This record gives sequence, structure tokens and C-alpha cells, in this order.
Amino acid sequence: MPDISKNNLDLSSPESHNDDSTERRLLKRENDPLFRVVVILNLCAWISLFVALVLFHYARPEFITGVQKYWGLEGRIYWSQEHVSSLVLMLQVCLGLSLVSTVLRSRRNRRKRDHFGVNLIILIFVTSISLATLYTSVH
Repeated sequence: MPDISKNNLDLSSPESHNDDSTERRLLKRENDPLFRVVVILNLCAWISLFVALVLFHYARPEFITGVQKYWGLEGRIYWSQEHVSSLVLMLQVCLGLSLVSTVLRSRRNRRKRDHFGVNLIILIFVTSISLATLYTSVH
């Protein structure tokens, strides 16, 4: 009876493996197309969070100082609804990209050297808290 344990498995023989899985295992992580997709999605998620922070700056009420009150200068004391709707949309995009990237990363990470991606967990946590805060306080 032939020995078919993992130690005796010859990766160079065509009978012992599937072509799709072998190519991916032999590729460096940086050359793997799935890894590149995960990195691009991760980068897009962080960029969308940055855009959401800029939108938050323009959406929130302005700080009215004592000098502005003294001189009679007006300032906006309410949330800008058009900026808030864009802010919520960007946070939803960020959350969606983060979740998709986390799922793809979990499918791709099968080696001992692969990292889990704590930055995506932090991004999901921050985005979820931000969306919950906006839904409860502004809407």
C-alpha cells in the first residue's frame, strides 16, 4: 500500500495536487492576486474613513466663540444634513469594504507566517461605533 502522508507528498508530481492550489501555494504572498485584492480593499477602506473624517469636520456645528457673539457674527449651530448623509454613506462604504476584506483575508491566510489583520478589526470597530453614534444622536 503506498504511503500518502503529508511528508511523502511530492508537490512536483501532477497526480498529487490540483493546479489552482499549487500555483497559489508556490507564489510569494506579494504576488498572489487575492492578496493584492485584499490590500487594495484595505487601502480603499482607510481612504474612505479619511474622507468620512473630512465630511465630519464640515457636517458638525461650528464652535461659536465669545468674540463672534460680541461682533454679531453668525455661525451654524446645527448639523449640515447634506454633509451628514454623505458622512453616513462613506462610513457604510468603509464598513462594507472592511468586512469584505476581512472575509477575503480569512480565506487567504492559511500559512503560519500570515498575519490576521488587526487594522481591519480596528477599522470595523471604529466605523461601527461612528455609525451607531450618528444614527442615535443626529438622525
